[in-house]
This record gives sequence, structure tokens and C-alpha cells, in this order.
Amino acid sequence: MMSVRQRLYRLLFDSRTRSGRRVEAFFALFALFSVVLIFIESGIGTQYHLTFEEWHAFVWLEIFVTLVFTLEYFLRVLCWPRPANYVFSFWGIIDLATILPLYVICLWPEIGINYFFAWRAMRAIRVLRILKVLRFMPSLMIFWKAILSARQQLIIFYAFIAIMMIIFGALMYGIEGPQYGFTTLNAAVYWAIVTVSTVGYGDITPHTAAGRTIASVLILMGYSLIAIPTGLITSHMSAELNHRRQSRVCPHCHHTGHESDACYCKVCGGKLAE
Repeated sequence: MMSVRQRLYRLLFDSRTRSGRRVEAFFALFALFSVVLIFIESGIGTQYHLTFEEWHAFVWLEIFVTLVFTLEYFLRVLCWPRPANYVFSFWGIIDLATILPLYVICLWPEIGINYFFAWRAMRAIRVLRILKVLRFMPSLMIFWKAILSARQQLIIFYAFIAIMMIIFGALMYGIEGPQYGFTTLNAAVYWAIVTVSTVGYGDITPHTAAGRTIASVLILMGYSLIAIPTGLITSHMSAELNHRRQSRVCPHCHHTGHESDACYCKVCGGKLAE
């Protein structure tokens, strides 16, 4: 029994093997197929009045997709050394979310009748499973590590932005007032966020001279604020790339500075360690 669990573990979790990568790719493509199926169902069901038999085909496909993901989920829980840790992990929660919609509608059919669009949106969460394949890409890992290393600067930056939005929103709420659409402080802060991001929906606009001055300041701030998180992440990505190059040492000539995807030393031609 332990050998079966070990084989399942290597097949479902060990991304270093070819079979493990193929299994992850298969389930990612299967998740993509299920999401495309949801969009087809949404488009056809909204534009055309389908018969009961035509809807039945989509129902059977949804049942088949859910059963496949359910089998995969229970196999992953079974072969994990500590099943409870996997159930409450990030990937475990995503796997559970992909199978819940059908069981929820079976237990509470009124959700499918009254909240059909919400149930359809819940099924679209399956697209998150594609992230499992993306994590095997070295470039994505470098990007993720850059975000983690810059998380303190990003938290401080966005906290500062949140404070500024509250201040500018309060100013506009006091200057413009309800007669110009700034009915609540929440609406004023919403306007400040939309303005500083240079989106400008136009549903709320300032009419006074002071309000337009504040709006101009926010728009100019928005162009400079967009570049700050990009620069932070880019600098940390460069540092991570340099660290990876320096950490790859040739076992023969001890030369450093190799690319992350290099297989042989660029000085002596010896094979590099993985």
C-alpha cells in the first residue's frame, strides 16, 4: 500500500519527473477545456433558447469534468504524507474550489435557479489550476521571488497610496459636496482612486475650480505612481537574476556567472549541476 502511495505521489506532485510534468499539464489543459466549455455554455445559453436535450449535454459534460477533478483531488489527499496540510494549503483549496460548484447545486438546487450566474462564475475559478503549470517556468519563479523580496516596499507604497486617497477623497467630499455627486465619503474615495489610476470613468466629475485643481494634481500624481511598483519589481528581478548566475558554479573550473538555463560551462565546457 505504501508503494502505491509513493507512486501516486511521484505522479501527482513530483514535477522533476517527466510523468509528473505531463500529469500537471494534462489537468491544466483539462481545466482550460472546462473553462472554455463554460464560456460556450454562457454564450449559447444567453443568445439562444436551448432545448432540454441541448442543456442536458452541457450538464453531462459538467458532471464528467467534476468527477475527473474529484478523483484527482481525493488521490492527491490520499498520497500526501499529511492529508490535512494539503487540504488547507493554497493548491488544496484551489483544487477543492474546482469541484464544489456541482455538489453545491446538488445539495441546494435553489442556488442554481436564483443565482445561476454566480454558480457559473464559481466554475470559472478552475482557470486558477493553470498556475500549477506556470510555476514550473523559471521566469515565473524569478518574478515571484522578486515580488516576495519587494513585498515590504510594496506594502509601504500601497499603504501610502491608501492614505493619500482618503485625504484627497475627504477634500473633494468637503469641496464638491452631494450636489455634484460626492454623496458620501466612500464615493469621494472611489473617485480619487479612479482619478489617480488615470482611468476616469466620468460618472463623478468635479465642477468647482478647487475640485478641478485637486483632480489635476491627482492625475499628474497617477502618471508617476504607476512607475514606482514597476521599478521596484524590476530592480528585484535583476538582483534575483544576478544571484542565480553567481550561485551556479562550475564543478570543474569553479567559474561563476552562468545563465539560469545553461547546461555547460562557458569557460571549460564542463557539465553544470542542475
